[in-house]
Amino acid sequence: MITQIVKPFRTEKLERAVAATDLLIRNARVVRPGAQSETPAIVDIAVTDGVIAEVGPKLAPSGARVVEAEGLLAFPGVVDAHQHWGIYRDLGEDTESESRACAQGGVTTALSYLRTGRYYLDRGGSYRDFLPEVFDRTRGRAHIDHGLHLAPMSAEHIDEIPFLVEEFGITSFKIFMFYGGHGLHGRSDDQADFLMLPPGQTYDLAHFEFVMRGVQRARERYGPDISLSLHCETAEIMAAYTALVEQDPRLTGLRAYSASRPPHSEGLAVTIAAYLAHATGLPAINLLHLSSGEAVAAALTMAQAFPHIDFRREVTIGHLLADVDSAHGIGGKVNPPLRERADVEALWRHVLAGEIDWVVSDHACCRDEQKFGANRDDVFAARSGFGGAEYLLPGLVGEAHHRGLPLSRVADLTSANPARRYGLTAKGDIAPGYDADIVLVDPDARWTVHAGDSESAQDHTPFEGFEMRARVIDVFLRGRRILRAGKIDEAPGGRYVPRQPFRRSSGERIRAGS
Repeated sequence: MITQIVKPFRTEKLERAVAATDLLIRNARVVRPGAQSETPAIVDIAVTDGVIAEVGPKLAPSGARVVEAEGLLAFPGVVDAHQHWGIYRDLGEDTESESRACAQGGVTTALSYLRTGRYYLDRGGSYRDFLPEVFDRTRGRAHIDHGLHLAPMSAEHIDEIPFLVEEFGITSFKIFMFYGGHGLHGRSDDQADFLMLPPGQTYDLAHFEFVMRGVQRARERYGPDISLSLHCETAEIMAAYTALVEQDPRLTGLRAYSASRPPHSEGLAVTIAAYLAHATGLPAINLLHLSSGEAVAAALTMAQAFPHIDFRREVTIGHLLADVDSAHGIGGKVNPPLRERADVEALWRHVLAGEIDWVVSDHACCRDEQKFGANRDDVFAARSGFGGAEYLLPGLVGEAHHRGLPLSRVADLTSANPARRYGLTAKGDIAPGYDADIVLVDPDARWTVHAGDSESAQDHTPFEGFEMRARVIDVFLRGRRILRAGKIDEAPGGRYVPRQPFRRSSGERIRAGS
């Protein structure tokens, strides 16, 4: 068995904090989520056995290794709740290279979406058989902590949800709403072959309903840490618009791809997802990578229509920084698409209004030879997705200063909010008892993005030439410095992080590991 009962998490943290301090980060301007002050105070951070023991001015524990922050901003490590390790490359190789890129962007914990079918491991079947191979390939290769979301693609997967919660600490699940009738990259594919479903099964609205019912049963059994996320686009709308766009010579590049997956396709899918959640009694859903003003408006409308549902709204750093004109070529193809500048500004208005819950990278490494088709100008022949975790915190901090977003809200959006939603109870803050995941940021640095400077295996980026107005300097993972002066400093030391929902019967947590 790989599960064991452990003491409640808070008790364990307090017991560990009595040991002697072994790391002291001195003179850091600590940015905490939810802080009321606009100006972070300069304090010291004492770390014991990888856990923050004390935060305060002029701490002087004896024997501690001292790191001088010299007034840099100290953010809690970014919890990037949306990545895709292994979608286009070997999962083990991706784990190593892309976790290095994560550290460059201040990401200390990544949650990666996996599913059966084409890409990833290119296999169908049960998750009981699938996950051991995942852990075999990733074990010992990550530079950051990492966890998993899983997509129940078949009826068997829905039945496996309790097993996944108890054995692997996987508490978050996903539905790709467009997969049943539209191709991953734009044109319709043979979905039965692509999804590798058992004979007689379909991936459609009925399946989505049954996934929701399965997730709700798990919530009733294990508690509110169980949640469901949705990629909200409507296959029928996209298929029809793709046919129209391909016949219109005036539309090319990223603008053509955006037109083929129009914003109202997102809005309609959000509405369907919300009503299904209402009909199935599922009170917590996460609406992923909303890319347009229409999509966010639909999400806010559904929150008013169904106030008993706890909606969370996600956007990506790509959709906040780039548009169809500013992105560097069709390497910016992604699902849902990059939009017009008006949509970028609409997303920022919602961020500033407090209507977005977290910001992610949606990192999916796709090298040049995989990304582009024989005709490099044909956006429909290109694959969807790109990396970008290395720009997550620098990009958001720079834009926050420019747009008047408080730094504490950056900590909410990148760390505290996703950590709380996804049950990462040791992550998300710089406070006693939390993992010492700490990112030192220079908010005055100016630098230009070049793909060759990234630790990612991806050899191009849609952000090529973008100016960044903040830089990650040092990163600590559980008190261990993994990035020093912007360079990877250590061998892989990240861990798989299971989430630990309370059993309703005992009030104790389950710890799972690979």
